[in-house]
Amino acid sequence: MHRVLVIDDEEMIRDSLIEFLDDNGYHAVGAVDGQDALEKLSGTTSRPCVILLDLMMPVMDGQTFRQQQLADPTLSAIPVIVLSAHGGVKKSAEDLKIPDHLEKPLRLQDLLRLVHKHCPARDH
Repeated sequence: MHRVLVIDDEEMIRDSLIEFLDDNGYHAVGAVDGQDALEKLSGTTSRPCVILLDLMMPVMDGQTFRQQQLADPTLSAIPVIVLSAHGGVKKSAEDLKIPDHLEKPLRLQDLLRLVHKHCPARDH
């Protein structure tokens, strides 16, 4: 089963995304911020097929997480989808060299389409 890492400091959003992805055949894991995500990624050899990344978070924001991710050869190849409620999400994603982004509030079918793009062969 494909793993998806959901990085979002808003617990309700994070838990809702995890439940939605689990219901659609993925194994989703949550992280409360970029630092938590890096710790979870370094603690396992089982890499997610995609990372859902909120930009605005305390402790370590999405931009700092992305810089750390790109600097780590074992993590840099994991695709990322930026999720943000803030204006300019497209430009922010482009600045971080992330082609895929969605504005909050999310349309779940759009999210599923992007996740499926990076994790096409799901196990059911």
